[in-house]
Amino acid sequence: MLLAAAVVPMAAHADDVEEESWGIKGQATYIWQKKPSFDAAYSGANSLGTQPEKGYSFSGTLFFGMRPWRGGELYFDPEVVQAVPMSGLTGLGGMMDSEQQKGSSPNPTFYRARLFLRQTWGFGGERQPLESAPNQLAGMVDKRRLVLTVGNLSIIDIFDSNAYAHDGRTQFLNWALSTYGAYDYAGDTRGYSWGAAAEYYGDDWVLRAGRFMVPLESNGQRLDTRLTKYHSDQVELEHGHVIGTQPGKARLLLFRNKEVMGSFSDALAYAALNGGTPDVAQVRKGQAKYGYGVNLEQNLSDDLGVFARASRNDGKTETYSFSEIERSVSAGLALKGRGWHRDNDTVGLALIQNGLSKAHQDYLAAGGLGVFIGDGRLNYRPERILEAYYSFGLSKAISLTADLQHFWNPAYNADRGPVTVGSLRLHAEF
Repeated sequence: MLLAAAVVPMAAHADDVEEESWGIKGQATYIWQKKPSFDAAYSGANSLGTQPEKGYSFSGTLFFGMRPWRGGELYFDPEVVQAVPMSGLTGLGGMMDSEQQKGSSPNPTFYRARLFLRQTWGFGGERQPLESAPNQLAGMVDKRRLVLTVGNLSIIDIFDSNAYAHDGRTQFLNWALSTYGAYDYAGDTRGYSWGAAAEYYGDDWVLRAGRFMVPLESNGQRLDTRLTKYHSDQVELEHGHVIGTQPGKARLLLFRNKEVMGSFSDALAYAALNGGTPDVAQVRKGQAKYGYGVNLEQNLSDDLGVFARASRNDGKTETYSFSEIERSVSAGLALKGRGWHRDNDTVGLALIQNGLSKAHQDYLAAGGLGVFIGDGRLNYRPERILEAYYSFGLSKAISLTADLQHFWNPAYNADRGPVTVGSLRLHAEF
């Protein structure tokens, strides 16, 4: 998934910053990955390959921004991607590279990633400086304000922003660490949608709500423009706090997606009546998926931060836009390198446990396939992932990262694995 920078406040004691009227920024990220062979009692159509494999992804993005009027910001992000995923991007619940897309191709693909308008209305209170960043112009804003964003963007540009685990270009690589694992947030095969979100900032509190288009078909590129009939709704409440002298945040997210989906129980019932292997594509109809997530982040010192997430969806219907995860918990830390005189370095460590609903387990055990997983059979166990990385700052704008991910029970199957994936990432900003 491809992420924009979250809103980046400067230090609370910072002086007033000069307001930018326009800005251009950019990024380029190359990720190379390799895994060895591993043991498996059997493999299916959507299994992670047991043979040694290599894969890579590349993305390049330009971020154009301007202020057309007071309080208004207009952004346009052209993007290019190129990738060869391992095993055709199948075989895991928590995918190994959040820069990989479902429509990955070894040929460069150019497209518009974002085109959106942001309008801010200030309601007073202490003034807060915002630094210049991708999709954010430097300037001063009221701590009490209303922000409306309308257009083409990624839902997780706005919702579930975690300071330590949100951006696969600079932080953890696994999909289940870029956002809630069980958050089947709406998006096309590149992770983008059209819609609108409103955010009210009231000092230490933020309330967000948004509605966005869903794909016309499960994991498809085309979006359904019938926004009143089929849509993705989310509401998030955020609270900022200080423990001792260190800041932290807590967030609660609720989401509801109305889409044309197949349920696992309907697919099993249809196969029992008509014979054959259960297939959610045979029983699709308009229905809703519900879910929630809890997100915590806390500075323990100026250099060390910790985070934790927990999420769950109802697990009745197929994965429509994101990962094949219906229960997920994760926790980790990120440590800056100032203690060993490497100010631009970061060390990260995280643990993830992903799970499936009973209905989804039964569907896979009967030979059913999802978009990403399906081994033909299933000896169910929760999927567990350990990820560690060291980001070496070559300069303030360029970093080289070594990353290691170890997967137990890949795709929730104790008859397969474990497997370790090594990655190298080169990231540049300008």
